Parts: sequence; C-alpha cells; structure tokens
Amino acid sequence: MRSNKEKFLFRKKRVRSKVVGTAARPRLSIHRGHKHMYAQLIDDGKGTTLVAVSTLSPEVKGTLKVMDTVPAAKAVGKAIAVQALSKGIKMVVFDRGGYMYTGRIKAFADAAREGGLDF
Repeated sequence: MRSNKEKFLFRKKRVRSKVVGTAARPRLSIHRGHKHMYAQLIDDGKGTTLVAVSTLSPEVKGTLKVMDTVPAAKAVGKAIAVQALSKGIKMVVFDRGGYMYTGRIKAFADAAREGGLDF
C-alpha cells in the first residue's frame, strides 16, 4: 500500500512528464502549502521564472485575513493573471503539481482564467 506522500509524488511525476513550458506558452506551476499558496510562470527551455506570486506578496497579503483558504487562492490566481498580462503572457500550460483538481487548486485556476489567462 502506498502512503499519501508516495501517491502525491506519483501524480506529480505523471503531470510533469506531460507538461512542458516554453517561452511562448510558459508553465503555470502551483504549490499549496499548509499556510500559504505559491504560483509561478516558468520557461522550461531557459529554466527561468518569469512571474511569481504568493499569498506573501504585498498585493495579495494586504487584502486577506487568512492565507490558506479558497478566497486566498482566488486572490493569487487573479494577481498572477494581472502580472502575466502586464508582461505580455496570455497563454499558459497549467501544472497542478500532483494536487487533485478540487478546492483551492480549482479556485486558483478559475480565478486565473477570469483574469485573462488562457489554458
């Protein structure tokens, strides 16, 4: 029987084997911690981070009381969409990072789409 950590790593490896970010369509990677949520746009060809936003970013942190909820995920999704559009990035590839597509992950993705990102 696999542990939860092993299941997570298996899903993460499966997702990353199929999702690759390019300069034209960077990878939108997400990390969901216990207290905070982090998202970044990555160009895998160069190995560089183009845009990064988290619940610790000043534009997000000032609007929230609690950092580990669905509204916090929505705020991070909207913030990364705004920063990506300001850099001329509209199309991305979504890397859910082994997390199930429910709750905070789904809220983040929906908010990023509403903000103008296409994936």
